[in-house]
Amino acid sequence: MSDHDDARTDDARADDARTYAALPPTRGQGFARTWWGRAWLRALEDAALDGEQVKAGRRLARAGAVGAVSVRPGRITAVVQDRDGTPHRADVLLQALSEEQWNSFLHMAVERAGHIAALLDREMPPHLVEDAAAAGVELLPGLGDLEPECDCGAWDHCAHTAALCYQSARLLDQDPFVLLLMRGRQERALLDELQVRGAAAAGPEPVVPDGPVEGVDAAEAYAAAAVLPPLPALPEAPSRPGSPPRLDTDARPAAGVDAAALEFLAAQAAGEAYRLLVDALGAGQVRGRSQDGPEKEPTLAQDAVRLAAGDPQEAILARLAQGAGRDGEDLALAVRAWRYGGAAALSVLEDAWAPDSASLARARAALEAAWDVEERPVLHAMDNRWTANGGSLQLRLSRDGRWWPYREEGGRWAPAGPAAQDPATALASAAGDEELGRSDM
Repeated sequence: MSDHDDARTDDARADDARTYAALPPTRGQGFARTWWGRAWLRALEDAALDGEQVKAGRRLARAGAVGAVSVRPGRITAVVQDRDGTPHRADVLLQALSEEQWNSFLHMAVERAGHIAALLDREMPPHLVEDAAAAGVELLPGLGDLEPECDCGAWDHCAHTAALCYQSARLLDQDPFVLLLMRGRQERALLDELQVRGAAAAGPEPVVPDGPVEGVDAAEAYAAAAVLPPLPALPEAPSRPGSPPRLDTDARPAAGVDAAALEFLAAQAAGEAYRLLVDALGAGQVRGRSQDGPEKEPTLAQDAVRLAAGDPQEAILARLAQGAGRDGEDLALAVRAWRYGGAAALSVLEDAWAPDSASLARARAALEAAWDVEERPVLHAMDNRWTANGGSLQLRLSRDGRWWPYREEGGRWAPAGPAAQDPATALASAAGDEELGRSDM
């Protein structure tokens, strides 16, 4: 154990430790769905001197050989069983942040309400990590930051510590507070500190005068702006969209007005306004929004699909299908795609394209790296679509490099889940409990 390890573990209090139950075996899946989970694994894979040990650890983790994982500041611990059943205690050390670094992080988080909202949603957006780094705080581990200790006697990462790292990536996917606990703060304590600092930053409640207040000349107010108190914090987002007025009254609607359709459109407009408000307040990304950057104005056909995803009445649904130029089954597939990823997912459903040589090389490299050789499925490529052996599962590559899962249903290809950067994760979500054919492709 290194000297600085003593410093970072001696300060850890017993009540800071948290134990996570052993996770079940996982077959044919990637170990990290989130970008921060993948960053954790890169810190392991880039630093380990023996790549075979890393692969052996991945196999142990996939087989369910990692027991309950104990997390506390500076250290994660688990018992990992070899293939012959021999248990080994494995530890991975990650230096806890200093009090000065935590103060910098908390100050930065209080200044940006969106960061706190993201953490509460169990998200770690890239800009949170970037802003923390700008404040001198590295949240995610870098090259060489994950130090191994194992009773098997290995001095570098062995299969047991690698397996623990892979299992920890699954925990990080579920909850980024696991990383923050390793860095030195338990979730409740961190949120309490943020609340106290946020209240202090807001200052005392303003005094409301009883009578009328005389105004101030605009030029004077502008000149005094440098000493004015800060603007109040943004209000919290409402919990749900507002409800438009109902139109099913005794009054007869005007000729040509479909009251039910008008009510539906008003409700959809309220939902869209709510989404825009939540995004403006920094409360995170609403499900279904495109991840491809700034949103483009939808076409009429796309907007018909968006409205159909709001579960309208059958008569309204039929009108939307007619407006979109689709039959009922086509519209149902388009709605399913929209719910998984908006206009981007709809484009993947409808458009086939031939990747250029660079895109194809990147796709093949991603497919090669996604599985161990003995677990790699047989995939047959056509354009941007890779169909698994047996013909019932498919991966579709979007132009931004993400993989979309598809499953054959009733002779048609149907969207089977949201996009993933890792093709193994995408294909596993399409497969469900099905077993994939394996090959040394």
